[in-house]
Amino acid sequence: MAMQKNLTADDTWFFGHPKGMVTLFFTEMWERMSYYGMRALLVLYMTGAVTGFNPGLGWSETDAQAIYGIYVGMVYFMVIPGGWLADNIFGHQKAVLIGAIIIALGHITLALPLTETFFLGLGLVVLGTGLLKGNISTIVGRLYKEGDERIQAGYTIFYMSINIGSALGFLIVSYLGEKIGWHWGFGAAGVGMIFGVMQYIYFKRLLGGAANEPNAMPESQRNNYIKWSKITAAAMVVVIGLGLFGIISFEPKVFAEYFTVFLTIVAFIYFSYLFIFAGLSKTEKRNLFLLLVLFVGAVAFWSGFDQSGSSLSLFAKEFTDLNILGYVIPIGWLQLANPIFVVIFAPIFAGMWMQLGRLNLDPSLPIKFAIGLFFMALSFMVMIYAVQLAMEVTTVGIQWLLITYLLQTWGELALSPIGLSAFSKYAPKKYIGQMFGLWFLASAIGGVLSGLLGGDALVDGLESISPVFEFMIDYYVLLGIILIVVGAFFAFFDSYSDLQDKVKKLEKRISTLLKSN
Repeated sequence: MAMQKNLTADDTWFFGHPKGMVTLFFTEMWERMSYYGMRALLVLYMTGAVTGFNPGLGWSETDAQAIYGIYVGMVYFMVIPGGWLADNIFGHQKAVLIGAIIIALGHITLALPLTETFFLGLGLVVLGTGLLKGNISTIVGRLYKEGDERIQAGYTIFYMSINIGSALGFLIVSYLGEKIGWHWGFGAAGVGMIFGVMQYIYFKRLLGGAANEPNAMPESQRNNYIKWSKITAAAMVVVIGLGLFGIISFEPKVFAEYFTVFLTIVAFIYFSYLFIFAGLSKTEKRNLFLLLVLFVGAVAFWSGFDQSGSSLSLFAKEFTDLNILGYVIPIGWLQLANPIFVVIFAPIFAGMWMQLGRLNLDPSLPIKFAIGLFFMALSFMVMIYAVQLAMEVTTVGIQWLLITYLLQTWGELALSPIGLSAFSKYAPKKYIGQMFGLWFLASAIGGVLSGLLGGDALVDGLESISPVFEFMIDYYVLLGIILIVVGAFFAFFDSYSDLQDKVKKLEKRISTLLKSN
């Protein structure tokens, strides 16, 4: 196997960071442009009228949001097998390239004005994103030598590519899809991903040997992995083909419910395995319990955050006045609020945590998660008020959705970066890669739940929104309180452990003094 080469700290070509960041930054930017741009159109296209200007599929809001949830859940779930394939067969660089090509093919397929190829296009995007999403983040870390202090700032720069890409997607794809034609929007997402593929191929040399080779193993073992991967891929092709030809079908909401149960069982089994059979120390098990609690909080958070592409988009479509100075803006443009707010407030949140740390007042990880959930609860309180107002005046101003997105962005900044650092810091070292897979699994479960909850919210129009949103507020507040209690417990345990260490050191010093006398 070729020796894996990480770029050195002397490589400061890209804003003080390794030159390989150029490749990864723009690949991620174009991939997120295509992902978020297409996602903004997805529910609107599925629920659009089948006749008239810009005809859609005419599906019910319940089915459309269930499919949306399944799609989001599948995207993040497939990151786990995508990481396994990179680790054991492809290497991360090759996995990203293959994934990018498959994503581009998926968007091109969605651009075809054929209902029959809709699910094929979605499936290709899911499979490609599974290969790209987690592995490109892994390569970012491998650009730096161990102990390089620039790595956190490097991930911050990489995170900016996500926000720039999503902003481009909302601007371009939403405009073309809603104002010109749905398939023009899907096509724009495909063109963006093609740009991403082209620049990745051209600038791939800048990555050097970072994460270029799969894990070392006997050739017979690798051949066995390849064999079973081919068998699995063939089975997937057969299932997709049977679905496209109408031989097998599914009820979207029922499938989403079973998919949620399946993902939850996967998480339960893996956490149970780590607790019981992984041979972890008491400290590692305590840390794992902390990650389990954060995992549950993350599932709840993403189930609300991903409403932006489902129930909140439909509320914008049906009950919001989108007229600004005589121009009716595309619905997807409202989602521009999130990346803009992230750019504005991310430095403020980072500075706030640093200042609190200097004062020894930095909240614990569970309390930061609780803050994120409380912001999410506040956002849905705003939406309940907007719903009540819409019942009186038919349509409401866009300010209510913008306030909702602002509060959700604050919640994201309190929770999402903290979750990544928590799983990096507290995961058992032997299982750190798989624990990052669990972090994405929380996003998967939350994504499926967002579709189910969104479908329930709009099943009877405005009348059914408030009960669902009130339920969500209740569980955000309850989980937030549980997280505060857990945070207090861990703070007490850490203080008690520090006190014990100090007592032991004091006893040792006293014993040494007595012996010397």
